[in-house]
Amino acid sequence: MEIRMIKLIASDLDGTLLQNGAQELTPRAVSLVRKLTEKGIYFVAASGRQYANERRLFAPVRDDISYIAENGSVCIHKGKVISRGIIEDDLAFRILREIKQQTNFEVVVSREDTCLIENNDPAFVDLIVNVMKNTTEIVDDITKIHGPILKIAIASMADGPHVVDKYLKYLRDKFGSEIKVVTSGNIWIDFIAPGTNKGTALSGLISLLGVKPEECVAFGDQYNDVEMLELVGTSYAMSNAAPGISIYADYVTDSVEDVLEDILAGV
Repeated sequence: MEIRMIKLIASDLDGTLLQNGAQELTPRAVSLVRKLTEKGIYFVAASGRQYANERRLFAPVRDDISYIAENGSVCIHKGKVISRGIIEDDLAFRILREIKQQTNFEVVVSREDTCLIENNDPAFVDLIVNVMKNTTEIVDDITKIHGPILKIAIASMADGPHVVDKYLKYLRDKFGSEIKVVTSGNIWIDFIAPGTNKGTALSGLISLLGVKPEECVAFGDQYNDVEMLELVGTSYAMSNAAPGISIYADYVTDSVEDVLEDILAGV
């Protein structure tokens, strides 16, 4: 793709624009996003994170960009919800009851206004509340909450990727015909509302904006990024991406920021 054709850039955050567990964007990243938007190129933060969390991360430019949050369950442009995906209550509670039988996985249930967790593991609570700085409500029993539920995410704080992968296979066998179950980082497994993902959310957004897929660039590192990478004209997988992700991308890069610099130099 000619750089001058690029009209929109979408980037995953954790493991992509945010490297090595970072919880803040670098000043360089913020500056690059600002320069892109000043040149009329749309920028989309596309993450499994909350919308409010994404806006906090992009605070200096938060009103100048668009957002895909909760792995595509919510897409917001100029403060307006463009699309929303909901997990049906019956399915959500069957998933939650299954996970509650496991002692080594913690659960986050996302609603549009907050995320809900139990107070079981102090390290997990600290991660969600103080490190990731999510808008959070602590509940006694996660299986007795009210919807609408956008996303369910589970994390194993102590076990390695092999345990997560084994449970992922089990969950896909059990629920895969009803809901998309994907990895979202080394310790996370996400259940994403049926029919929604980062790709469907981005497709709806670019249609609204009058932008063609071939005029878009996307960056990702996990299987929750695949549909987004496949949608766009030019896609980048991170060099430290999950095994197999590079198959879905046109290029591999060590740095989103370096590619953004190159794009800016050509427009």
